[in-house]
Amino acid sequence: MIRFIVRHQNKLMALLLLFIAIFAIRLYPHPPLSEQLSFSKRYYDNSNQLIRMTLANDDRYRLWTPLEDISPDIVNGLLLHEDQWFYYHIGVNPFSLMRAFGATYLTGGNRQGASTITMQLARMHWRLNTRTIGGKLHQIARAIQLELMYSKHDILEAYLNYAPFGRNIESVGAASFIYFNKPPSQVNLPEALTLVVLPQSPTYRVDRKTGFAGKALVKARNQLFDRWQEKYHVDSHIAALFSQKLVLRQPERVPFVAPHFVNQIIHQQHDQTQEVKTTLDSNLQKIIHNQVNAFIERNRLKGINNASVILVDTQTMKVKALIGSANYFDNSIQGQVNGTLAKRSPGSTLKPFIYALGIDQGVLHPRTILKDVATDFGSYTPENFDRNFRGPISATDALIHSRNIPAVWVASKLNNPTFYQFLVNAHIQKLADEAHYGLSLVLGGGEVNLQELVGLYAMLANDGRWQPLQFTESETLPEPEKLLSPQAAFMTIDMLKQNTRPQDVLSKMQKNVVPVAWKTGTSWGFRDAWTAGTFGHYAMVVWLGNFDGSGNNAFVGVDAATPLFFNIVDSINAYYPNLRTSNRPLPPNLKRIDICLTSGNLLTQWCKAKGKTWFIPGVSPINPDTIFRPVMVDNQTGKAVCPPYDLATSHLAVFEYWPSDLAAIFAKAGIPKKAPPSTKHCRSSQSYLGEPPKITSPLKNVVYQFRTTKQKNEQISFTANSDGDVKTLYWFVNDSFIGQTDPRKAISWIPTQSGTFKILVLDDLGRSDSRSIKIELFD
Repeated sequence: MIRFIVRHQNKLMALLLLFIAIFAIRLYPHPPLSEQLSFSKRYYDNSNQLIRMTLANDDRYRLWTPLEDISPDIVNGLLLHEDQWFYYHIGVNPFSLMRAFGATYLTGGNRQGASTITMQLARMHWRLNTRTIGGKLHQIARAIQLELMYSKHDILEAYLNYAPFGRNIESVGAASFIYFNKPPSQVNLPEALTLVVLPQSPTYRVDRKTGFAGKALVKARNQLFDRWQEKYHVDSHIAALFSQKLVLRQPERVPFVAPHFVNQIIHQQHDQTQEVKTTLDSNLQKIIHNQVNAFIERNRLKGINNASVILVDTQTMKVKALIGSANYFDNSIQGQVNGTLAKRSPGSTLKPFIYALGIDQGVLHPRTILKDVATDFGSYTPENFDRNFRGPISATDALIHSRNIPAVWVASKLNNPTFYQFLVNAHIQKLADEAHYGLSLVLGGGEVNLQELVGLYAMLANDGRWQPLQFTESETLPEPEKLLSPQAAFMTIDMLKQNTRPQDVLSKMQKNVVPVAWKTGTSWGFRDAWTAGTFGHYAMVVWLGNFDGSGNNAFVGVDAATPLFFNIVDSINAYYPNLRTSNRPLPPNLKRIDICLTSGNLLTQWCKAKGKTWFIPGVSPINPDTIFRPVMVDNQTGKAVCPPYDLATSHLAVFEYWPSDLAAIFAKAGIPKKAPPSTKHCRSSQSYLGEPPKITSPLKNVVYQFRTTKQKNEQISFTANSDGDVKTLYWFVNDSFIGQTDPRKAISWIPTQSGTFKILVLDDLGRSDSRSIKIELFD
């Protein structure tokens, strides 16, 4: 043995060095075989249904699938069909090469291939021309290189991911998804063997129009199956599948759902993941798509040809449906434009947020009476859509009837934030400077898109907390941003729910119609028609118009967008009859009180129209009613009499005291109000109303001191003596209403800061008493 080693030491050393070199080459890190390829992406809806498969950068359908995720039937069928000696050769099968060379070049027969799987991979990987002897030698060298650098596992995996499968389909993963709508791990034996024989002549074996497999493909698959049965046992029920007609779904029939939605995700994401699970609900997408198509078809003669819709789950901020245009493939309406991202004038759809800010800043409550009269706001003189005025109108009615003058007045009172600052805080993009808009921003002077607008309405449903929209399940939402108080959001939604919906056949047929809080909008020049709102746990915005900005008199929110909006709501409600608004608890520090509806102020016994309103103690403006006032008048002349009174010749009458601008509106409408009689001739005011209330607590000339650490347990009780005919006392601190009590009961108040406070009590007859107290808080 030693003699042998000594005699052949040079040869043995050469062999040792060769093995070391081969071992080093294998161990040296090499780039993965997938590195130079680009891949398709698969997009799934929230139920894991495929909604889109994109093309790779070279316009091919290609997916990289690990060998472990490929059915063993495909792998075994490939080895049986292409390269039975794959695990034993070094990239080249010399016997096959000699046989093919002799048949092709020596005997003059048909050309024969002798390429191993490794050689075919080398040709595809380096894009080699192997039709010449030189090209074939190059292919052989590259195949040996692959064998030296990569394992059999990696080579086999790469081949299955490089191989062509017809049309512009490459890789077994893409072919399996396209042709059979399943991953390559789930194909049955007939499908597996079909995929195995396809790469031999993929272009000519499937009818492109029908997807039916041609005779050549079926014959090749069945021949392979005959060989398969010689090696593997096959159950009879599996064998029976080979007699069925073979149909391969063509690329044109691959799902292409919600194209604008998927395109937006593609533009926003740039990672290398091949699978993306989106938030889309395909069923909701289909419902809305069908409703949009039907609506456009019914209204095409009116010039209504395009629409955009977005639906968001307010509980998760996930986009459930998105219609960017009425028809993605219609160039006449610029169908590939995503209308939900287009900046448009929102008309009146932003007004709810003006009122919500007004509620938060103590400007109004839902039943505050506002003036709908001609008003100049500096150099800005807005008009109503109908060019008329309605006089006194509640904040709720002004909102749902979209009156411009009250909305502008409310906006003029906003501060910290202003309406413009609120929109900036709500992430409305590309706004000009605040001075550019002035108060015209209230009436749609700025521009928003549907995605921004639906985020605002979702914020109302989420107690005033704003969060961005979510398009994929992998997104992580940031912490919510509080833009409104829960009380203001609740009251605004409640106001919008009082907007009477149009009735149609479908809504009348439904037993349980889901409550809807909604608002319309029409832009200047009739360029945009909007309806936005919330229902169940969804927020939705519907837009109608033309992407080129051309106007149409039919583009009126309530007449055009609203019918489509409610068609969608009713269709969703029909498919999901248990759809209901989530049961959220009433926001804290929110109360319901009696008011005089005519004035929106505290109820007195003289008021002729009684109602209720929500209010925030210490924030909402609540004042005593001054519209209805009692006057003692003479029985014969009807003029006011002066005290002392003779009840035999006079009586008590109630008159309405309206400001002059509102009185003029009543007169113009043909319903003039009777002027109250004058009491100027009386030396003293009428005092028939009895005694005003007298505050008994808190005490005068006393400084109230509290520890901040025990502040929640230390409070001041308010009490007062009142006349015998008083039924209710109303309490105020610094003109902020804190609550009401019976005359014999107390109300408690917890101070939150040091300072001097004015305490006022008002009875239900309009009489009052007040006093100031001093509070000192210390540690």
